[in-house]
Amino acid sequence: MTPGVKPSAREARRLQTRERLLSAAVAEFKRAGMAGADVNAIVTAAGVAHGTFFFHFPSKEHVLLELERREEARMAREFARFLDGPSDHIAALVEVVRLVTELEQRLGSLLFKELLALHFSPSRPTKDDWTDHPLIVLLVREIERARGDGVVHPEVDGFYSATFFLLGIYGVLTTTANDNRDTMLSKLVASAVRGLEIH
Repeated sequence: MTPGVKPSAREARRLQTRERLLSAAVAEFKRAGMAGADVNAIVTAAGVAHGTFFFHFPSKEHVLLELERREEARMAREFARFLDGPSDHIAALVEVVRLVTELEQRLGSLLFKELLALHFSPSRPTKDDWTDHPLIVLLVREIERARGDGVVHPEVDGFYSATFFLLGIYGVLTTTANDNRDTMLSKLVASAVRGLEIH
């Protein structure tokens, strides 16, 4: 839909139905996981017919793709606002840890792990490139900006550094007990900073 154009009443109802379905599906996924989620429970909670789910989302995986897209956009907006203020690459890494950790807390451990599993799945319903993920794009830009400013080693590759860092966060959050997470995440940031430094 074109921004600034008011949707027709029919389109507005369609969008409202999609939002109700997405909300009900996310609640069901939090409860039972994607594989265990019951489409009947989702459509009952959303107050729609069974076939309406598949009209809006061809599969349960498509619900996760929509959730991923929205959450990445939300985190990217927050990160962009953070980068607009006074910060450096170290503070940027800490902020990314905060954003991803907050996402895991909001979604819950089960749904967060399922979102990551779909993200890295070879059977992901849609193919994409790293540039389709706004949070990593912003982190790559920040590392490259710091490299251009001479505070990061000139041979550092922004894409690989950002990717390895995000994979580290995901690894800590999905495999580390809560009582060790803060320490592990702090060490992850420290290691990433050492890897970026000019020695």
